[in-house]
Amino acid sequence: MPGKGKHRRPKNTRLTRGFVAVGTGGAALALPVLGATTASAAAPAAAGTVAPQAVAAAPAAAQKAPVTYSVKAGDSLVKIAEKHSLAGGWKKLYQDNKTIIGDDPSLIRPGLKLSVGAAAKKAAPARKAAPARADRSTRTTTLKAAAPKAKSYADNLDGWIRESLDVMAKHGIPGTYNGIYRNVMRESSGNPLAINNWDSNAAAGIPSKGLLQVIDPTFRAYHVPGTSTDSYDPVANITAACNYAAARYGSIDNVFGAY
Repeated sequence: MPGKGKHRRPKNTRLTRGFVAVGTGGAALALPVLGATTASAAAPAAAGTVAPQAVAAAPAAAQKAPVTYSVKAGDSLVKIAEKHSLAGGWKKLYQDNKTIIGDDPSLIRPGLKLSVGAAAKKAAPARKAAPARADRSTRTTTLKAAAPKAKSYADNLDGWIRESLDVMAKHGIPGTYNGIYRNVMRESSGNPLAINNWDSNAAAGIPSKGLLQVIDPTFRAYHVPGTSTDSYDPVANITAACNYAAARYGSIDNVFGAY
């Protein structure tokens, strides 16, 4: 999305249509090997008695250990995070491996060893039941005062669009799911790390980035409070782009080409 000058949508290249790893390679999951331990057998219990070892409490379930993943051709951080159901998605995977990947999260190569955190999310602690109250009116007041449950969104294109629409509704920014989806698929094919490195904006040092290919000056000018200041962030990128489209075209729904 240009601030000034002509904007063209990105070519279907390695970086604009998914961050494809260069070369060949194979994927391997290197699971941690547990060291052998020596277990001492419990002494037989005397007749009519219970051995002390039999009364030991069961250990707490261990948290799922991280694994090492070997990048293969065609991989992307988004694909790897989804494959392992990684809490925090590709952004968490990138932060955990930033020293290995480098400053550009769209560039990963076959054979690169990435540490993939525990996939299982911790279960939410059980909610304690409120103590019984004799006064019904007091119980009603207590229930009304309880904070509403926070809405959750899937860490994928559908979830990003729905979260953006909720943010847009709070700020009076027009747009529909279909209008956003149509433009996202044209601009980036749904790749949140897409970047255009070939057009006039790229030549000027301000390449178009993210799901809706927003240049940094436009992102900063139309950034919506409450969203990330990272232009690659899916929700922030969509919301800023829709804010820009609303100012220039009336709505993202009115955009059917390069904008």
